Amino acid sequence: MDDSTRFLKLNGSLYDLQTPIVMGVINITPDSFFALSRYKSDRTLLQQVETFLTEGATIIDIGGYSTRPQAEPITVDEEIKRISDALELICKKFPQAIISVDTFRSPVARFAVQQYNVAMINDISGGTLDPLMFETVSDLQVAYILMHTRGTPQNMQENTDYEDVTSEVLQFLVKRVAQLRLLGVNDVIVDPGFGFAKTLGQNYELMKKLSIFKQINAPLLVGVSRKSMIYNLLETDPQGALNGTTALHMLALLGGASILRVHDVKEAMETIKIFNAYNKYKN
Repeated sequence: MDDSTRFLKLNGSLYDLQTPIVMGVINITPDSFFALSRYKSDRTLLQQVETFLTEGATIIDIGGYSTRPQAEPITVDEEIKRISDALELICKKFPQAIISVDTFRSPVARFAVQQYNVAMINDISGGTLDPLMFETVSDLQVAYILMHTRGTPQNMQENTDYEDVTSEVLQFLVKRVAQLRLLGVNDVIVDPGFGFAKTLGQNYELMKKLSIFKQINAPLLVGVSRKSMIYNLLETDPQGALNGTTALHMLALLGGASILRVHDVKEAMETIKIFNAYNKYKN
């Protein structure tokens, strides 16, 4: 692991990804696909953040726009209102927390960084839904998660026609990482976008070939937590997909993932602990 993949700068501090880290998901949306990740009060929101931090999450990822398939779009103003209410609470109670904001809109990104000093922007569109996102992130000098998808959350599942899904996702990420680096964005994390514009089979093909993405020389984030690639395969629902999530997390770590984006921090941390013990005896 070279320095471009090993170290990540967040709010002025360097994080060593030799040991994988966990990002805990906080959805400030009324229609998240996973019901238990919706928060009905300030108290339950803060309790969940505290639990995540106590259990070992390095990053808290705040999202105000539901990106599940066929999700209803909301305005920029509504998205900003949702995240600002949450960030106000979280930053006041946990001022040292490393916060990421899950948005594909540059005005939301700029607001979150300038008003609340968030450390990272998590863009599910990889800059394709807002032509100003890359220059905004460059201007703000924050870490950026570049994810692959096609289309919008409303139509992405109609855009799953690939000749070679792994090759095409890789090419997309390579090209856009190069663009970001030319703009001076140094802390870029890549995410193949499991569940976004991919069929069930394509998701598992990407997981099988995950180590290919190491050639990008950027930290690799995997977000599979409780997704349909698990619960559809196992004929259950998001609530019944924790065991399948853990199985995929281990496969992701073996494939080179440095960051796991999860709804269940404790279980992900345990998976990393087992992975680290296994890695000691790799040879």
